[in-house]
Amino acid sequence: MTPDQWIALVAGVVGGALRVGVPFLFVSLGECLTEKSGRINLGLEGVLVLSAMSAFGGAYLSGSPWVGVLAGAVAGGLLASLHGMLCSLPRVNDVATGIALMLLGTGLAFYFGKPLIQPQAPQIPAIELGKWSGSSAVRAALQVNMLLPVGLVLAVLLWWGFKRTRYGLLVRMAGDSANAARALGYSVGGIRLAATTLGGMIAGLGGASLTLFYPGSWNEGISSGQGLIAVALVIFARWSPLRCIGAAALFGGAGAIGPALQSVGISWGYHLFNTVPYVLTLLILVLTCRPGSVAQGSPGELSSNR
Repeated sequence: MTPDQWIALVAGVVGGALRVGVPFLFVSLGECLTEKSGRINLGLEGVLVLSAMSAFGGAYLSGSPWVGVLAGAVAGGLLASLHGMLCSLPRVNDVATGIALMLLGTGLAFYFGKPLIQPQAPQIPAIELGKWSGSSAVRAALQVNMLLPVGLVLAVLLWWGFKRTRYGLLVRMAGDSANAARALGYSVGGIRLAATTLGGMIAGLGGASLTLFYPGSWNEGISSGQGLIAVALVIFARWSPLRCIGAAALFGGAGAIGPALQSVGISWGYHLFNTVPYVLTLLILVLTCRPGSVAQGSPGELSSNR
């Protein structure tokens, strides 16, 4: 390849990490908050798809992408709160309920989203980071979602909240020892419901970025399993909001390798490179989820038999 092609390739991967990684960032932050409270939400795939459809529909009907972003967050929070309420019932399993909610969320999105497949909705404005370059390919690759700074600030706030605030301490206590939280007079169910709902709203911002920035349209296969990958991302990040930033960038860059190669004229193995995020997910789960061992940083209640 020529030097210009190498520059375009690197810019494409970096731009992809910034662009494709945004949904990963929001969904992993939402799942991190949920799991910190001692609850796992495998229904985030349904949350992501439903919020993506709701965001696109809200933007299309209102003419404002920010109304769409709000609609996506609300839709994600509502579906996640349903998961939280069901899991609060006696003898209800988090994993089974999450799978059911995933099917419900995707089903609702597919049903109500049928009229939205063809129309175009207003898009979230881009931050131009490539103005310094004379290459149109580099400038296009470095167009960044305006929600990315929101995600970065949110990650810092969650990290700070878990470390320094009373509410963060309560969430961690509910996740590490439900009995200790109850002994101090706190409602574990209420804490987990609030954390699950807020986690769903955060994940909903990831859904909004899918349909209102990249790829910027609504279709039934838009999430490509990113909601499920988020569970592996949180494990990889050791339940740290700050590490979720790096994990999201890694998976975003991995997902951008195929398109970046195609942009410089290399089409061989294009579909093979598109499988890199899923291979990374399997590798992370194999290396971190060993029988008889508990992953470092895991909330205590997640490792107990519930």
